[in-house]
Amino acid sequence: MVAVVGSNELGRRLDAQWERPRGLVGWLATVDHKEIGIRYLVTAFSFLVIGGVEALIMRLQLARPNAALLDPAEYNQLFTMHGVTMIFLYALPILSGFSNYLWPLLLGTRDMAFPRLNAFSYWVFLLSGIFIYVGFVTGHGPDAGWFNYVPYTSRAYDPGPNIDIYALGMVFFGISTTVGAVNFIVSLFKTRAPGMSVNRVPIMVWGTLTASFGNLAAVPAVSLAFLMLWLDRQFGTHFFDVEQNGRPLLWQHLFWMFGHPWVYAIVLPAMGIVSDALPVFCRRPLVGYTAVALSTVATIVLGFGVWLHHMFATGIPPLGLSFFSAASMAIVIPSAVAVFAWIATIWTGRPVRATPFLYFAGFVFLFVVGGVSGFMTAAVPLDWQLTDTYFVVAHIHYVLLGINVFPVLGGIHFWFPKMTGRLMSERLGRWSFWITFTGFNVAFLPMHLTGLLGMPRRIYTYPAGVGWDGLNMLTSIGAFVVALGVLLVVVNVIRSLKSGAIAGPNPWDAPTLEWATSSPPPPYNFLVIPTVASRHPLWENRLDETGERSSTRVGPALDHGREILRTTPLDAEPDGSVHMPEDSLLPLVTALVMLAGFAALLAHHWWLALAAAIGTAICTLVWLTPARPATLGAP
Repeated sequence: MVAVVGSNELGRRLDAQWERPRGLVGWLATVDHKEIGIRYLVTAFSFLVIGGVEALIMRLQLARPNAALLDPAEYNQLFTMHGVTMIFLYALPILSGFSNYLWPLLLGTRDMAFPRLNAFSYWVFLLSGIFIYVGFVTGHGPDAGWFNYVPYTSRAYDPGPNIDIYALGMVFFGISTTVGAVNFIVSLFKTRAPGMSVNRVPIMVWGTLTASFGNLAAVPAVSLAFLMLWLDRQFGTHFFDVEQNGRPLLWQHLFWMFGHPWVYAIVLPAMGIVSDALPVFCRRPLVGYTAVALSTVATIVLGFGVWLHHMFATGIPPLGLSFFSAASMAIVIPSAVAVFAWIATIWTGRPVRATPFLYFAGFVFLFVVGGVSGFMTAAVPLDWQLTDTYFVVAHIHYVLLGINVFPVLGGIHFWFPKMTGRLMSERLGRWSFWITFTGFNVAFLPMHLTGLLGMPRRIYTYPAGVGWDGLNMLTSIGAFVVALGVLLVVVNVIRSLKSGAIAGPNPWDAPTLEWATSSPPPPYNFLVIPTVASRHPLWENRLDETGERSSTRVGPALDHGREILRTTPLDAEPDGSVHMPEDSLLPLVTALVMLAGFAALLAHHWWLALAAAIGTAICTLVWLTPARPATLGAP
């Protein structure tokens, strides 16, 4: 059925088909990508706040020499949980939140390809985070760094349950990341609006797509490493035990084969946010779309060839050092392509200095600083000097916080009107940016000097008179200034939810499809499936690049139950319709059964673990049993 926007009867029919049931059960059972995306955002941002509090406690400990706020064991757990929280429980899930909410809207469809899998990935993420934090609050959190090197983590040196909780929790978390990646990939290749060929998708989609492919290849490596470590600790398998012909260095290889691509997986979607949103405030399309898209793919490909970048000091043969040093320098090239594209977009545009623009422009500066310090450590002799010093801590914070948090905060200000129907306060937004940006550089720029002066990573205290006192105090002050800036963002969100100005469908005059719907969007996203004729559907009249025009008013209605349009992978030509599953508690129930299984493994209740495995299989069979045959028909 082809319909014209404006049909009230069609809207009521689609509302009845797509709206979730009211009440607690409906809230728990929903598979709406928008609700799941907001849950990701809120949960991941909560972990950011928790990780930030952990950082502040560490900075109180390190603000002055010979401090005794924490003992060594407490500090080990605190800095480990800070790293685990920021890198695993915040950085990628927050980007998954944006992607879950926005992808169907950007792609012109009504939901992700696998809605129940989408809900399942969120519940596993939440429960794995709770699983790890229960250990921490009971005094048994991971305590050997987020990188968890052996032999420190073998049972001989760490006999408690701390490392077991971390190992099992990370295997559990990896399930969420893997199924989420599959969902993003299939959604892109099979659910785009007609006419949205691969050279017309937004750069944010390219970023999340490449990160998803990267996660599919990288996460199994670290999950295998954690499983092998758990087997070593429980059953004496000796994968990493050198006395039994094991290889401790194998852990580092497996971990960094995951770890370095993971860095790009939590950076590329953030870069995509900037590539799509920054041009809106420059009032022109992104300069070099094709080059930026190709550089995004090249970055993740090269990222799999630089894992030894983290192992230069482990005795690797000179030939291997040369190869990986060259690869670590070469990866700068695709990143530089994106930087020059952003600068050219600002330079040739007419920038509107709204709060999101400030965050995106600040990100470009931090990206350059973090990239330069990373390029420095790509040189083997300098890396030998700087490894395990605070210089590396400074670099990783510019890369993982500066390049992730600033696009995220800008993205929150940019898409908040779409998600809520209200604008955030510009006055509070500007204050929060300048406070956060100033505090960030006050906190982390001095760390470069602290590292050059020889301060090691991971020490819980230091003596007076070695030249680190003033720099550490400055870093601690900066950390609290950053916290104040983030607090202002939270205040702005809460205040704007209640009293923010009404936004309307497209308050920023943006060009992509999500701004063609109401704010917030209806449960079904689009009354009819749009047809796309360019990269900028809502700017076509002003750009006048071709004679063709996109349409958001006339198209397939797909109103025979929950349906989405299936399209071809490359050119997005219509290829039938697919009935989507209804809301269900099965994703939550399956995740809870799996949680019980991992808890049983931790407690050595093997029969209970076996029962949970059988329960998971039963849930999966029920899940995969169709309530009715899938209908494939004409669009």
